[in-house]
Amino acid sequence: MGRRGQKKGDGGEGDQPAVVSEATRIRIAKCLNEFRESDSEVYTFEPGLTKYERAAIHELCRKMGMISKSSGFGERRCLSVYKTKKNQAPIKKEENVTSLQFSEETKLVLQDLFMRYPPGEEQSELTLISTGSGSKRRGNQDNSFERPSMSEAEIAKRLHTLAAKVEETPQLKKVVQERARLPIASFKDVIASTVESNQVVLISGETGCGKTTQVPQYLLESMWGKGKSCKIVCTQPRRLSAISVAERISYERGENVGENIGYKIRLESKGGRHSSIMFCTNGILLRMLIGSGADLPKPKSESRAGRSKDRIFEITHIIVDEIHERDRFSDFMLAIIRDLLPLCPHLRLILMSATIDAERFSRYFGGCPIIQVPGFTYPVKTFYLEDVLSILHSTDDNHLDPAFMSGNEEGAELDEDYISSLDESLDLALFSEDFEPLLELISSRPGPKILNFQHSGTGVSPLMVLAGSGRVADVCMLLSLGADCSLPAKDGRTALDWAQQNNHDEISKIIGEHVQKNQGSKPAEGQELLDKYMAGVNPELIDTLLIERLLRKICSDSVEGAVLVFLPGWDDINQTRERLLACPYFRDPKKFVILSLHSMIPSAEQKKVFKRPPPGVRKIILSTNIAETAITIDDVVFVIDSGRMKEKSYDPYNNVSTLYSSWVSKASARQREGRAGRCQAGICYHLFSTARAASLPDHQVPEIKRMPIEELCLQVKLLDGDCKIMEFLQKILDPPVSEAISNGILVLQDIGALTHDEKLTELGERIGTLPVHPSISKMLLFAILMNCLDPALTLACAADYRDPFILPMAPAERKNATAAKEELSTFYGGLSDHLTVIAAFDFWRRAKDRGLEGQFCSRFFISAGTMNMLNGMRRQLQSELIKNGFIPEDLSGCSLNSQDPGILRAVLAAGGYPMVGRLLPPLKNSRRTVVETPSGAKVSLHPHSCNFKLSFDRAAGGKLLVYDEITRGEGRMFIKNCTVVSPYPLLLVATEMAVAPAKDNDEDEEENGDDEEEGSVSEGEEEDKEEKIMSSPENAVSVVVDRWLRFESTAIDVAQIYCLRERLAAAILFKVKYPREALPPALGASVHSIACIMSWEGAVGASAGGAAESPAGRRAADSSTASFLRSLMGGSGGGGGSGSGSGSGSGSRFRKAPGSSGGSGGGSRFRKAPGHGGFWAAPPQGHPAGEFPSKKGSSKRQRDSGTV
Repeated sequence: MGRRGQKKGDGGEGDQPAVVSEATRIRIAKCLNEFRESDSEVYTFEPGLTKYERAAIHELCRKMGMISKSSGFGERRCLSVYKTKKNQAPIKKEENVTSLQFSEETKLVLQDLFMRYPPGEEQSELTLISTGSGSKRRGNQDNSFERPSMSEAEIAKRLHTLAAKVEETPQLKKVVQERARLPIASFKDVIASTVESNQVVLISGETGCGKTTQVPQYLLESMWGKGKSCKIVCTQPRRLSAISVAERISYERGENVGENIGYKIRLESKGGRHSSIMFCTNGILLRMLIGSGADLPKPKSESRAGRSKDRIFEITHIIVDEIHERDRFSDFMLAIIRDLLPLCPHLRLILMSATIDAERFSRYFGGCPIIQVPGFTYPVKTFYLEDVLSILHSTDDNHLDPAFMSGNEEGAELDEDYISSLDESLDLALFSEDFEPLLELISSRPGPKILNFQHSGTGVSPLMVLAGSGRVADVCMLLSLGADCSLPAKDGRTALDWAQQNNHDEISKIIGEHVQKNQGSKPAEGQELLDKYMAGVNPELIDTLLIERLLRKICSDSVEGAVLVFLPGWDDINQTRERLLACPYFRDPKKFVILSLHSMIPSAEQKKVFKRPPPGVRKIILSTNIAETAITIDDVVFVIDSGRMKEKSYDPYNNVSTLYSSWVSKASARQREGRAGRCQAGICYHLFSTARAASLPDHQVPEIKRMPIEELCLQVKLLDGDCKIMEFLQKILDPPVSEAISNGILVLQDIGALTHDEKLTELGERIGTLPVHPSISKMLLFAILMNCLDPALTLACAADYRDPFILPMAPAERKNATAAKEELSTFYGGLSDHLTVIAAFDFWRRAKDRGLEGQFCSRFFISAGTMNMLNGMRRQLQSELIKNGFIPEDLSGCSLNSQDPGILRAVLAAGGYPMVGRLLPPLKNSRRTVVETPSGAKVSLHPHSCNFKLSFDRAAGGKLLVYDEITRGEGRMFIKNCTVVSPYPLLLVATEMAVAPAKDNDEDEEENGDDEEEGSVSEGEEEDKEEKIMSSPENAVSVVVDRWLRFESTAIDVAQIYCLRERLAAAILFKVKYPREALPPALGASVHSIACIMSWEGAVGASAGGAAESPAGRRAADSSTASFLRSLMGGSGGGGGSGSGSGSGSGSRFRKAPGSSGGSGGGSRFRKAPGHGGFWAAPPQGHPAGEFPSKKGSSKRQRDSGTV
């Protein structure tokens, strides 16, 4: 559909996209990225842009979350871009403000509570909490990172045992021989001596050189050879890598994993103090560093320095592998270790990576030495888009060079001795500045194979060495003989890069002019094909037709070899797959097997990509960037690189996550090329032009710069309570932008983990000990108080891991998967993506107990592996809660309310806050429901959300939702996981709540005014106004939450809510300080009353229309999936018993939205743990109704006291 006012073919979003050159698109993207990172608020492009270029700018601005406007006419028409500002959502005068009316049951509970414990009587308990010292945190007793206690005799014995095993076992002898042939083997002594004499060493080794498995063993053997024990901690970015590498090294040493070689990952560990080498993930080591020392050591605090030093002293070596991946944990961890190194002279840090900006890391660690280790891959020929178009347009029968593909191209007659001579001559020229041997070899045989020879280890060519050494005449000679100046070395640098980095300006100019001349002489046909193609497509989208044509050409010109196609995401994989299966050429399963590789497809499907097909069958793999580095498919010969990747990132300027397709980095493009050279010479087809390739960023943006960082901000305060977060995070190699840090601090302040002057609160200190996001930790504490632990554990682990629902391949199966998920979504009242996951886990657990796990997972498209992982994570998190004293070891009473819809939603509201949205009517001429956020942004519900078809009820007012995050996709913002909640839990956990007369327009204006105007009202005037508002219990008042959500209620109800806010905050603070103590009577009774109120007032299914609004609500009640679920609900086969923290037992029941009710308030039954349950005192008994509780100042605006 074209843009308004444009004819078909004018370059709008129609049949023919805007005609914009590749160079112009690159320039536009560069300008917008630089503007977004600058301090400027507006950027104006120069006049004279075509309408097509303006359309391209408008489209890119929508994706980047910026505003673009055109102005002027004719030649003076120009376009300006503005950054969107984060504003507080205005308080609007709504026609139907939600009225808060307590049910009769709630009124009775509140009357009883305040009769027994009137407002004011809890002050003595609050004083006790604020002045008490609290319970001491139990230290971490884990000894996995402590050094083995070994004498010289014991070490000698182990060495003798290993040597004897090698002699006696032929298999081990063979392994030793294989180890000796690895490229890194010749660097063994260099590595050991360099590490001994330097605190930090960087090892840059190509894939396959053996660094990951051999370096830890070299260091171990070096230490044992001196008769010294050691503890070598090796980190890996992924848990599976930590396990597999530990198992491989154990195998190479003829022992079982868990002996000398161990690992520690989440949920699982083998080995311990007796292990000399321990593998772990980056997050495990980071948590150990923070948890062991509490604060970073400072010179002025000897005791604190001593603590940190003593704990880190047990570790002799830290190896951080794959640092090029730049995950947030490794970057943060390196900043901590860098600060610790001066205090720990014994400690050695070894950094390792396959592709790395080595010089930057070396400078970060004070110029540490770099050891370059060569690898081995087969040669890979590279084609770019203009080459691909020429190949497809050519009438030649075969575009493949049989000599190259077989390894026998021209020059392949070079024997091993000649290749060795060339390698040696390049080394002499590079390291000894002895150029004569190299020049003699070139002059003796000046053919393409010699001119373009690349060093077996480094990939350096003669032209690169001569250009980097400033030898002008020799460079000119090689260029005149036909040397290829576009060849990259294994670190990605070309001859031009060598000249520029060594400041040889004359040579840089010569090579640059040579490149331009060659590009200018490129066949006119090829450039014409490229220009014509770019005029007819949008380069931001995947051209599945081009991929189909290229695949057909590859398959017709070659006999065998798997083809790996890199695509951005799931939708692109599906579209490409469906196009290929619709083509008769690829439809024959006897000739082609088309496989998909994505992190969310079943593991059984993923494993198929590693199997070699039968002879005569071509394997085509459609994959995301998961195949870039995480796995190796050894029969891939051809790679088609779309140049695109779908990356989740974070826009700190608008405080939203982003998820859309973007261009890869040069490092990623090289990794994709390398996938084609694993088993033989290969070919990589980049579906982007050489101009685009030159404009790609060198490396991917580090993870710490593209995600919210609340967790890291909290870790900074746990590490050093006196340090300013912004100041510490600036120490990181690539620090987050200040906006991201400010956003993270604000979230921690909203949930009560930090004070407004950035001091760590006791709540923040305790939730920082749990291995989940701070907001999730807060939710767990609230769930514990509400006796609703089991579902909170499930949700906490799912949020930290992944969605358990899988994506089937066939279109019909995808429909069935959607229907099955909708069926699960109707439980607990419906209207919730979070409760759908909880229901899925509960039913899976019941099915597993009955031996029906496979049937359940098959029917409901659930990943059994993910569910088992979540089950293990739940056990670990449960253990952490027990260890910290938050829950007792007897869990029988911790989840008695785990099936109560109202309490469940209250727990979700506590965990989701401050991510709250309000449902608005659809926009004009739109049927899509809109959600307004606290910043005033308007976002959509994602089609995959259970609430996608949620409708606005004008009579009831806008529904409220809590959500995980806002994501900006291709031009719009959306919410994927959300839950409809009632206002009552939000009133208890919101940061700020204020009251005003129900119909006071002046007050409305005042709320919209700035802070200076509010500050101009004297404290006395404000108190007089509040006294007037609250003078009569039945006065109608407006309640404004967080300065944007407005409700109507009565003065008495609002006063009682204020009191409950204070007591809930006090109860949580008490549990933080005294986790193993029962709550004082007033707080215990108040928490009990809150749970009753949430049970009665928190359920929203009935009032919101329940299943009537959900597609699942219209499904036939006797469907096979529903019948299967009903069979699981019967009997006692679920719940997991007290041992799992469920507590549901046989008496528990699911609440399902049958079309009229999602579990009504009156039908819910609140359960309390027997006795004190370790959490609150005995339940309140019936008492005569008390009078309206009045207390001076009870209606004042509250911030800190109401924060959970």
